[in-house]
Amino acid sequence: MIPYDFEYYRPASVHEAVNLFQQLDGQGKQPLYWSGGTEIITLGRLNQVITGAVIDLKAIPECREMSAREDKLILGSALTLSELYDSRVFPLLGETGGGVADRTSRNKITFGGNICGLFQYREAVLPLLLTDSEVRIFGPAGGRQAPITQVFEHTLQLGRGEFLVQTVTEESYTKLPYMTIKKRKVAAIGYPVVTVAAIRAGSGIRIAFSGVCAFPFRSAAIEARLNLRDIPLKERVDQVGSLLPAPILNDIEASAEYRELILKLTLEDILRALGAE
Repeated sequence: MIPYDFEYYRPASVHEAVNLFQQLDGQGKQPLYWSGGTEIITLGRLNQVITGAVIDLKAIPECREMSAREDKLILGSALTLSELYDSRVFPLLGETGGGVADRTSRNKITFGGNICGLFQYREAVLPLLLTDSEVRIFGPAGGRQAPITQVFEHTLQLGRGEFLVQTVTEESYTKLPYMTIKKRKVAAIGYPVVTVAAIRAGSGIRIAFSGVCAFPFRSAAIEARLNLRDIPLKERVDQVGSLLPAPILNDIEASAEYRELILKLTLEDILRALGAE
């Protein structure tokens, strides 16, 4: 049970949602946008998230869209991870999100909620980083569309009152050879030690990471090193540790040394599977 009361709103449009946010924010209610609500509930029980009002985005048509127009795949932020997995419209995204929690939880956890969440993993962003996807954001200043690489830095950079509405991905990317691996220490549904997603594109192997550092990322330096085929595969993989953008996580899930070992083994498996030996 959440140990405090809050108001619940269910707007029918992006404009109504933003107007509600501004109104409630002006009343000091610290409103939060809500889609699946699993993170708010989990952290609210621990008093780590406190709000006087939530604004549910699931009744906004744009946030529930799943369509293809002009060779672009459009996915609404309030689609659940289970819906994306079952649809097979973007297999890499579906399978990467399909490793989050268990099926019952994924029936509630939304695509946008995972990307914008407080938990450090945010695995659903990895396929977007690999495919040069764009995001559509709406807020008090109106709507904007930008490449994910420009607005995602550790987390999606949203201004006050803004929320993620949709993602836009070139359909051609969704048909490329791919691989996604999530390694856990023990439990089948526990937090990951390492999650790695990759595609084979014309420029070589693209690869993105979650659970390695304190935030998900894609690194041009790591990709450049891993695609140097004149260097033995194991040697390339061994060099990745020196190119990471931050220290390897060392926490209750795994030590830094164990994570680094699992990362190297996972990279070797992925590179072999995608023909990068």
